Amino acid sequence: MNNKRNAAGPNPWIKPSPDEGAEQAATESQLPPSPWSQEVPPPPTPPWEASGVPSPVGTPTAADGTRTGGDPVRETSAAWGETVSPPSLRRPAPAPKRRKVPPLLLPIGAAIAMVALLAIGFSQLTGRDDDTPDQPPVVVPTPAPSTHTPPSTYTPPTNALAVGYGVSVVPRQGWSVLAKETQGRQLVTYGPNGDPRAFFWVRQREKVSAKEYLLRIVEGETAGETTQLGNERNLPCPRDVLVECRAIDYVSVTKGVKVQGFVETYRRKDGVVTGIDFRTRADSAPRAVADAQVMKKSVIDSL
Repeated sequence: MNNKRNAAGPNPWIKPSPDEGAEQAATESQLPPSPWSQEVPPPPTPPWEASGVPSPVGTPTAADGTRTGGDPVRETSAAWGETVSPPSLRRPAPAPKRRKVPPLLLPIGAAIAMVALLAIGFSQLTGRDDDTPDQPPVVVPTPAPSTHTPPSTYTPPTNALAVGYGVSVVPRQGWSVLAKETQGRQLVTYGPNGDPRAFFWVRQREKVSAKEYLLRIVEGETAGETTQLGNERNLPCPRDVLVECRAIDYVSVTKGVKVQGFVETYRRKDGVVTGIDFRTRADSAPRAVADAQVMKKSVIDSL
């Protein structure tokens, strides 16, 4: 049994004697040196540690400078390897997007700028100070015309003919009332043969102007006649109670007879307009015109 056990080799559970250990050591010293028994140099210092840059994520290092995890680093001349780019520490911010100005706003803006420049230039030319507030115009109130008609102090004579609204007319000798007249009072004078020679007509109207009433009378008197009108004009009002006074002269031809005449209108403060309509044959004009002026004065005095 002892011989079989020894043929299998030394028993690891049996310590060799000192002589056997010395012999074994001498045998091992005669063997060639093992590459695994040589001293291993420390790994090179990573470039980020040498430059003060923190180590990349996934490659932590120990206190002695050795790598503790991650993929092994190849030794190359580049700091991050030949095919490895340096890590990006921060993603670049996206470029701001500019809003495009609509093409239609460009001419509108140019027009507004042009108007503003013209306004500034105009204010400088006129010497206006924009900082000075506009002063409201001083409005002087105009007193409204009084519609009150003071009582008349005129006392008509006994032969005066009432027309209306306190107005009367005093006929001259040789003048009589035309009986068929229904508006106001119309006086007429006749020639030796009984033909009418002149007419003097006083009539009135409300809610019209003196000018409007004047044109109505002239158009009615000269209708169908060949007429030459004079200039329609203002008259100086002879009394304070009157607010508008108008007049016009005319010459016409009717049935081969030449006629001349005038129309005058007077509007009082109470709105009553009194019209005086006079016309005469041209061959009887001197005496008829003189009588008409006297009768007109009696009408004006009664206004």
